[in-house]
Amino acid sequence: MLRLRRTTDPVDLLHDILAVRETELTVLSQRREDHIAGSVHVCVGQEIVPLVVRSCLDERDRVLSTYRGHGWALACGVPPETLLAELMGRATGTNGGRGGSAYLSAPEYGFVGENSIVGASTPIANGIAMGLTHRREGGIAVVSIGDGATNQGSVHEAMVFAVARGLPVLFVCENNDWSEMTPINATVPRTTLAKRAASYGMPAVEVDGAAEDFRDTVDGLVHNIRAGHGPAFLEVRVPRLLGHYNADIEHYRSAEDRAAHEERDPARALSDRLQASGDLDSYGYEQLHAAVCEGVAACAAAARDEPHADTTTATDHVTSSEPPRVGALPSEGKPVAYGLAVNSALRRELEERPEVVLFGEDIAIPGGTFGVTRNLRKTYGERVFDTPIAEAAILGAALGASQEGLRPVVEIMWSDFLLVALDQLVNQAANVRYLSNGQRSAPMVVRMQQGITPGSCAQHSQSIEALLTHIPGLKVGLPADAADAYAMTRAAIADPDPVVLIESRALYLEKAPIDESAPVEPVGGARLRREGSDITLITWGRMTGNVAAAADLLAVEEISASVLDLRWLAPLDEQALFDAVDAAGGRALVVHEAVRTGGFGGEILARLAERGPSAPNRIGRLTTPDTRIPASPDLSAALLPSPELVAERARALLDASESKAGWRTAVSTIQPS
Repeated sequence: MLRLRRTTDPVDLLHDILAVRETELTVLSQRREDHIAGSVHVCVGQEIVPLVVRSCLDERDRVLSTYRGHGWALACGVPPETLLAELMGRATGTNGGRGGSAYLSAPEYGFVGENSIVGASTPIANGIAMGLTHRREGGIAVVSIGDGATNQGSVHEAMVFAVARGLPVLFVCENNDWSEMTPINATVPRTTLAKRAASYGMPAVEVDGAAEDFRDTVDGLVHNIRAGHGPAFLEVRVPRLLGHYNADIEHYRSAEDRAAHEERDPARALSDRLQASGDLDSYGYEQLHAAVCEGVAACAAAARDEPHADTTTATDHVTSSEPPRVGALPSEGKPVAYGLAVNSALRRELEERPEVVLFGEDIAIPGGTFGVTRNLRKTYGERVFDTPIAEAAILGAALGASQEGLRPVVEIMWSDFLLVALDQLVNQAANVRYLSNGQRSAPMVVRMQQGITPGSCAQHSQSIEALLTHIPGLKVGLPADAADAYAMTRAAIADPDPVVLIESRALYLEKAPIDESAPVEPVGGARLRREGSDITLITWGRMTGNVAAAADLLAVEEISASVLDLRWLAPLDEQALFDAVDAAGGRALVVHEAVRTGGFGGEILARLAERGPSAPNRIGRLTTPDTRIPASPDLSAALLPSPELVAERARALLDASESKAGWRTAVSTIQPS
């Protein structure tokens, strides 16, 4: 089978350029013949960039690329037949068919992978670099982007973060003059991309990919980074010889532009130099090219003969799973404030796990806006550090660091701020286990707080747990008191998957005993806080206290209400839910702080209803109304489900269940009036 030669010899470099190019042309032909599905983005004309850059690296280093990354994968050593098998959806592909053309990875070759979200790899590269720095072996992270990606906010956040932390990252921009179907000079008209990057305070060099000194330029930057001088930016000017993707007919592009780019082809320039120097004559070139074509054809044939991916595994490896094991609530001991309980859990994990690192905005020296991480830096030094105000960079760094042996715990100050950087959770972290067929995971924790408090405005008070639980691959928990704040924080850090812990700042000062001697629980498991036979009140997070108070009010009227605190919404303890509702004769009221439409309460009701006619459910929900949240304490307090209102709606549901026949009575639009 064909293999790249991966040496600095110019003839070998030409061989490898031709090998990558022929592989890419084969990708296009296989796509036309429907052996490959979907869009493909090839690097024809840009092959020299990954080959030269990779020749300056070694086994300590890691590479990340754009969705136009087949050349980077091949340069890292991925066999062509394995790459082609992935694009063809074969079981023997790099990702067993789960990555495809734009999202394949092969970390065993040092290739962290492609990314089909423009610019998204740059924050992840910072985290990779953090992990490599922690290992102290001199490795660096290289991340490739296109010229259009330099207009993405995440890229600028990543450069800011890398410079601030002095990280060993080489940002490589393959500038082919076209940002998909728009010329880059139309969106960046007054400067060069290298000058833009230099303004952040790092070396930034522009070089022609066809230049003889290209490798020397790369080698110098890599040497500088490896010596501990922080990140650098390399802008490589390359031609675009084909369209943006396989079906792009380039109707927007002039014939003159195409011809000018063909004249700049690095493969042609290198061949001309070799023939001029006598190192390779025309016959030798033809032999070289013919051998490459034959080798690639054999690789494609081998890939086509491989078995298709096993369809029975399509839902495997979304997250790890372990049976719930919920410890008892401690009833003795000194009460500890909720915020301090989180602090104690973080301190315990920092002490016992040297791979744990904490970072976020103002969490180290100031101790966080709410004081939750106070004094941790004094004990653990640089393992607890402040970051730029750059949420995408923070989350991406957490993901990257988790891939290199660290266990990052990051804080997003307000859950509302997560929305400016959701890509790094939804499109990146949540995919790691699935994409790798369970071979890799992303053990990272995102802490944040949410909910309504007096004086908070509509941009600081949203409850977004339902949004996050909609994403397969994420685990989501909401501690309701100090005991669970401690236990669930430790469980999250021990878990091998990305976990989002949503705290409530309204609870930070509320006290309860915590059990520091209890073993670490697995993520998952609901808690039945009170048993009852008339109705089950289901809730989580901050509303648990209000619901418990409502159960007390109902008890005065001799109404027996159970209280089920779900704790973890993903994974959902469905068995505990069904058991609690069945024990109350199928009567249940779901209460949550989030707004009604699209809230997780609807998911709970749907699961109860889906059990069918054999389940005698009489169910309803009580939520914050579908409204934005006002800053006025009086207005915002009027929106929250109070204990009195919970009790009122529970009575109404019980009355309805007694007067109406049928297996299910839905209580319509139960929310504060």
